[in-house]
Amino acid sequence: MPLSEEELRLLEQMERALSEEDPKFVSTLRGTSLRKAARRRAVLAGVVFVLGIVLLMTGAVINLWPVGLAGFVVMLGSATLGLNALRGQAQAASAPAAPAGRAAGSGFTVIDGGRRGRVGKVKGRPRSGGSFMERVEERWRRRREENGGF
Repeated sequence: MPLSEEELRLLEQMERALSEEDPKFVSTLRGTSLRKAARRRAVLAGVVFVLGIVLLMTGAVINLWPVGLAGFVVMLGSATLGLNALRGQAQAASAPAAPAGRAAGSGFTVIDGGRRGRVGKVKGRPRSGGSFMERVEERWRRRREENGGF
């Protein structure tokens, strides 16, 4: 039985509200992988970084420091966004979608979500249960030993 116009309108409103509330979930349901989206953001950040270089050099050549400063700020912002996108791409690669959760006949997949577990101990280094300052002092001591006392 097809949906009535009222039901279709309500469904579209719910979809819009969901996409505004949780765009990551919507992109997952649409099939856009998080890895592809992160790669797109990284490429876009690279292009904006190059534009920032152009602005910086233009400001230096025409002797207008505000233009050069704006170019530097654009470069800094795009580098930050690009690194975050690359970090997100690496996280998306390490957590693939669960193929068993695929619904029959639909394009939706279920992705294991929720909180990430605590990162395990670094090999060879047990985590000390001391206070923050004790851990900082231990790291400082270890760095001094590794660098020959410097």
